[in-house]
Amino acid sequence: MQAWKHFKTITYHKYLVMKGCFAVGLYRQGLTHDLSKYTPSEFLVGARYYQGNRSPNNAEREAIGYSSAWLHHKGRNKHHYEYWIDYCADEAKSQSGMSPAPMPDRYIIEMFMDRIAASKVYNGAAYTDKDSLAYYERGAEKMRLFLHPYTRARLEKLLHLLADEGEAEAFSYIRSRKKKRYHIDL
Repeated sequence: MQAWKHFKTITYHKYLVMKGCFAVGLYRQGLTHDLSKYTPSEFLVGARYYQGNRSPNNAEREAIGYSSAWLHHKGRNKHHYEYWIDYCADEAKSQSGMSPAPMPDRYIIEMFMDRIAASKVYNGAAYTDKDSLAYYERGAEKMRLFLHPYTRARLEKLLHLLADEGEAEAFSYIRSRKKKRYHIDL
C-alpha cells in the first residue's frame, strides 16, 4: 500500500512540475523532470519511508543517518542546486574546498517549478503562493552556503514574484524571457 501511495505522490508532483514547465515553454524539462524517482534505488526507498506529508528522504535520513535515495537523485537532476557543487579551483575562496557553480536559468526555473509543486503536494488545499518562499526562507541560512550568488538572486526573485504577484504573473514573467533564452533579469 505504501508503494502505491508513494507512486501517486511522486506522479502528482511530476505532473505539477510538468504543467508549470509547459506553461512557460520548458517542454523537455517538463517531460523528463524527476524520472530518476521511478528507478529502484529511489522508488523502493521512497515507498519504504513514505509518510505522505513530507519527503521520505528526510525519514530515511533520520533512520540511518543519510539518504541513499537523495544522494542518487541529486546527482542526476540538474534542477537541484546540490548538483552544481564542485571542487573550488581557488581554495582560498572556500573553507571546505567546495564551491557552488552558477546554475543555468532553465534549471533555476525548473527548481522554482519543483518548489511550487512540492508546496502544493504537501500543503494540499491549504496551499498559497507564499508557501514556496516561506519554505525556502526556513532553510535559507544553510542553503546560502551552497547556492551560487547568481543562482540565489534569481531563485529569490522568482519566489518573491510568486509570493507578491501570484503564479500567473510569475509564469508570465518567465515566458516573457523565453526570447532571451530564459534569462532572469534582476
